[in-house]
Amino acid sequence: MTLTIRPIRDGEDATCEAILRALPEWFGIESALLDYVRDTRTMPTWLAEREGEAIGFITTRIHFPRAAEIHCMAVRPAHHRAGAGRALIEFVERDLARQGVRLLQVKTLGPSRPCAHYERTRRFYEAMGFVPLEEFPTLWPGNPCLLLVKSIG
Repeated sequence: MTLTIRPIRDGEDATCEAILRALPEWFGIESALLDYVRDTRTMPTWLAEREGEAIGFITTRIHFPRAAEIHCMAVRPAHHRAGAGRALIEFVERDLARQGVRLLQVKTLGPSRPCAHYERTRRFYEAMGFVPLEEFPTLWPGNPCLLLVKSIG
């Protein structure tokens, strides 16, 4: 089954919302979910498709000419551990490196709040070459934020 990655089109924010809603263990805070959906309209966002089905997306944000962030990434549960997340990250790394970006960051729930789902997330990012840099206990009220970084390009 071939995986394709392409920029989202106008109106496909609803597709991204459906993907997020399929992942309540990760995206269960309604206000945050709606913010991520809104951000797909204004931030660079790519959609992963298999056999014409939208199975995941990734949204990035460039903070400085040489530093960017994975703002949001989600893959439908039925497609976890099948290469879509890896393909999305590798795609944006190549795209960002062509733009001169050298550092890529991602934020996720920190390990000081145990959660099996987010432990999987942290292991995935570390397998992709990200290194935990610092945990911020108050950046997100009630949820410790782990900052991971990776050198690209």
